[in-house]
Amino acid sequence: MPLVLQPPEPNKSDTESLISALEQSKDWFEQMLIKNSAVLLRGFDVKNAEDLNDIIEAFGWDDIRYIGPAPRTNVYKRIWTANEGPLSEFIYFHHEMVLIKESPKKVVFFCEIPPPLEGGQTPFVPSFRVTERMLEEFPEAVEEVEAKGLEYTLTALSKGDPSSMRARGWEDAFGTSDKAEAERRAKALGMDMEWLPNGGVKTILGPQSLTKVFDGRKGRRMWFNTVVGMHGKESSSATLADGTEIPENFVKRCGQIIEEESIQFKWEKGDVLFFDNMALLHGRRPCLPPRKVLVAICN
Repeated sequence: MPLVLQPPEPNKSDTESLISALEQSKDWFEQMLIKNSAVLLRGFDVKNAEDLNDIIEAFGWDDIRYIGPAPRTNVYKRIWTANEGPLSEFIYFHHEMVLIKESPKKVVFFCEIPPPLEGGQTPFVPSFRVTERMLEEFPEAVEEVEAKGLEYTLTALSKGDPSSMRARGWEDAFGTSDKAEAERRAKALGMDMEWLPNGGVKTILGPQSLTKVFDGRKGRRMWFNTVVGMHGKESSSATLADGTEIPENFVKRCGQIIEEESIQFKWEKGDVLFFDNMALLHGRRPCLPPRKVLVAICN
């Protein structure tokens, strides 16, 4: 992984030829994405957010509004910046919008400005491998967590903090400054809310499963949770749904396994990378600027 698709001929690298080819092979491309979990378009003349939007539109996939703590800015129509938090910080491995009732099926990245020689990759992890290895090392604990379910909490201020990669304000996240409307939208996403004296909010989600099995992916149990990313953090928590703590060694070893299973590749200018969000965790390695990666989230 990823499966790399390049222009069949030098004169077929323009965006128009690419879009035409994708429109004629939508079903095949989706099959390849599910089969390989990651597909990389490389060597095509994809220049900007407008080109990426045209590529996404060629498939006719439903657009998904991002809900989560990462600060992001709309660039053009369906295209957003990836997490705008400091490039010096590592973004931990996750399935996009894993906490939401209906998580998006696809995440599409576009590299407009590749990072320097060191760092800045978008590593990814086959999620089923994490489940397999956790079951090998913690069979009873995995099934206990699965049986009891998980509960997550996440706190957010009213307004976002652009200096943090997890400090998106609730007004931006829910697209409204009206608390009643925010509560309605949160409830539709499976969240409960507690308002804080400082104008912020604590969202509570659960019980949620530890793993999931999705159609068309060989019956594999995907490690579809964010235990490591949220456990014991300053603005978030992950516990069992009955309120008891998840064993520290369970969480620590899981983080090590995810890192051990991670796959790296170096960004090149114009790369378009498609992830099967049901099958892959992804993250971001720290680096020095410049680096500009855009994203679209789809079903």
